[in-house]
Amino acid sequence: MPAVRRTRQPVTGYDRLLRMVGDEASDLMEGQFMVDDGEPRRARAELRNGTDDWKPTVLDTTHPTPARMYDYFLGGKDNFAVDREAAERVKEAVEDTYESVWENRYFLQRAVRTLAEAGIDQFLDLGTGLPTQGNVHEVAQEINPAARVVYVDNDPIVLAHGRALLADNASTTVITGDMREPDKILQHPDVQDLIDFSRPVAVLFVAVFHFIRESEAPDTILRAFREAMAPGSYLALSHLTTDGPPPEAVARTEAIYQNATSPIVFRPRERIASFFEGFDLLEPGLTRAWDWRPDPTDKIRTDWLYAGVGRLADER
Repeated sequence: MPAVRRTRQPVTGYDRLLRMVGDEASDLMEGQFMVDDGEPRRARAELRNGTDDWKPTVLDTTHPTPARMYDYFLGGKDNFAVDREAAERVKEAVEDTYESVWENRYFLQRAVRTLAEAGIDQFLDLGTGLPTQGNVHEVAQEINPAARVVYVDNDPIVLAHGRALLADNASTTVITGDMREPDKILQHPDVQDLIDFSRPVAVLFVAVFHFIRESEAPDTILRAFREAMAPGSYLALSHLTTDGPPPEAVARTEAIYQNATSPIVFRPRERIASFFEGFDLLEPGLTRAWDWRPDPTDKIRTDWLYAGVGRLADER
């Protein structure tokens, strides 16, 4: 398997972000906001909440977050020492961590492209993480410039960064929300402004649903979104699995994420397949992420993820 080298990509619009959140938050974005003893602390920054008001938002730099760890894996710079340390521990447990992250990224892009080409022009991306190259709106709007996209994440740094990068894009926005609270997301005014749930929509749970523990009622969460979707809508989902990876690597990874803001849960293929209840899986079904309608140029192949896209039946 060819090695994947992490590279730091320039982030267009980062200067707008710094102007929006001010010097203190810009230090935080660079991961430099430390107390005298060099330890990260819980920091408060003034982040614009999308209006003319300023709303204080707490950035927790004492615990790693999935969004910032994912940003680090993708070569981004919007992460803190605590995120980098946790990410490196994951890399020690799983040699092909970067490969699996990019494998998932490529699945997301292929799925969005497939749905946009099929006529879907509305996308709700749950647990989006920090913006990087090849985002949902970039892929969808390349095919249909009128496509609308709402990104949702519970990490406040995603809201600040995303709103800055999307300041000139009226068809795309970012909101702070937790997928464990689907009603709040579905009723959010920004979601209702951009997404018309009387028409088909694509709901994306890409490499995020493994942050939902069984005690947090994953089936109930999915049911809430499914019931809000019009016939002909789609669900795209990828998920870490216990089927294939070495059990000791799975256990070490789960242990590392116990200290994160969202612990991680690997699941067997059968359980992951159950999340598509009410949806008809598109060909080739629920497969390894790399094997879902693969692009010949994508050479990465691991056994860490299952992925699929399902269509909601015309009659419910």
